[in-house]
Amino acid sequence: MRKFIHLSTNTLLLVVLVIFSSCDKNDNFTPFFSVEDDKALGAQVSQEIANDPSFDLIAQSDNPEAYTYINNMVNEILSSNEVAYRDEFAWEVTLVNDDNVLNAFATPGGYIYVYTGLIKYLETADALAGVLGHEIAHADLRHTSRNLQKQYGVSLLLSIALGQDPSALEQVAGQIAGTVAGLQFSRDFEAESDDESVLYLADTQYACNGAAFFFESLLSQNQTTPPEFLSTHPSPENRVADINATATEAGCDTALATDTGYDAFKALL
Repeated sequence: MRKFIHLSTNTLLLVVLVIFSSCDKNDNFTPFFSVEDDKALGAQVSQEIANDPSFDLIAQSDNPEAYTYINNMVNEILSSNEVAYRDEFAWEVTLVNDDNVLNAFATPGGYIYVYTGLIKYLETADALAGVLGHEIAHADLRHTSRNLQKQYGVSLLLSIALGQDPSALEQVAGQIAGTVAGLQFSRDFEAESDDESVLYLADTQYACNGAAFFFESLLSQNQTTPPEFLSTHPSPENRVADINATATEAGCDTALATDTGYDAFKALL
């Protein structure tokens, strides 16, 4: 007689979790979402942003010199062996025209957006390299993907992973695109990205603690309340101290880069 095994809902979920879960290149547990899912989601989010008139995106054809500068900076950071997905993700940079916004963000799959307001606010190329390193780390460490289960639940992510609901990816991408400019990560994720930015920049011409300079600027101008996208992050004082401590531990160069042409780059925007 054939015997049928009846699995409880929890047991079935556990089986599915095992099948669709693994550790990625950074040894992070990533339930349901593969690297290919990251790439597909990032491309969809990028398209949603391109179609959203609230983002005043600067086309590369409209300012090729500015794009050459920032792409060269990003490529130098990506040359670090510490970037796990440097060959898999898109690592596409887009400038956003808004001088009133001090912000940069990255989507899954390595799509990076930088506001002109942030570029003009920062005083050195090292500071911008630090911010870019931080955002590259968010994408490379797959922070958004690691948050998805909490935000969207198991059933929706399973439908994406199994390819059962073509509209699910678009649904998640649309929601991310609507909030990504103000995306807030946990303190642990922010600290993780700060540390990685130091290691990335250690292999470049830029000061490896460049990520600290943005927060030092906030402090020097008595902006004790960080911009909105930093509102839940550790305090600027703590982040400066932690970034500098990581640089000391890594033994990397904290001297400012010379002849960077940063002022000329800002003048292009």
